[in-house]
Amino acid sequence: MQTQTQKIFYTPEEYLQLEKTSEFKNEYWDGEIVPMAGGTTNHNEIALNFCTNFKFTTRGKNYKIYMGDVKLSIPRYRIYTYPDIMVIQGEPIYEGNGTTTVTNPLLIVEVLSKSTENHDRTNKFRFYRSIPTLKEYIMIDQYEYLVEQFTKNAASQWVLTEYESEDAVLSLQKIDFQIPFSEIYAGVNFEVGEE
Repeated sequence: MQTQTQKIFYTPEEYLQLEKTSEFKNEYWDGEIVPMAGGTTNHNEIALNFCTNFKFTTRGKNYKIYMGDVKLSIPRYRIYTYPDIMVIQGEPIYEGNGTTTVTNPLLIVEVLSKSTENHDRTNKFRFYRSIPTLKEYIMIDQYEYLVEQFTKNAASQWVLTEYESEDAVLSLQKIDFQIPFSEIYAGVNFEVGEE
């Protein structure tokens, strides 16, 4: 006989308290605590390549870039998540008294994984769109040369631009920054096994 495990729901305050002492990162989805999966070496290479190039190119400009360890609060949906990359224009606006949770990204980048790809493309993007400061969302595939760029236009519509060739150059629309695929995918081995 199988017994059904009852889901436990937490308040945002309980989650934030538990997250302070957790050995692993967890996301919070409207009452549910969801453990985060580990990443691949390709995932890490891509995120680091993007951040390094961005930091170097925009040095002296008014941007902050954060990679993977800073929480994002999405109050409308009662969500806390850890985007792969966030760029904030100016200073971060924090939730609460600490410096671990921000609320005002201009740009979010997710490196797609087999386990998170559908979520990153659908629900997560819908949740991200509720953030008033967000103007650009980038999804980078780690298994092939493919980048999907969504940019919010003046009519508040999200416009898709796809890049699919090895010699493509990703050009951000809201920040003066371009990065060739040769830099995004530097050190990436598509032959390496999947996660």
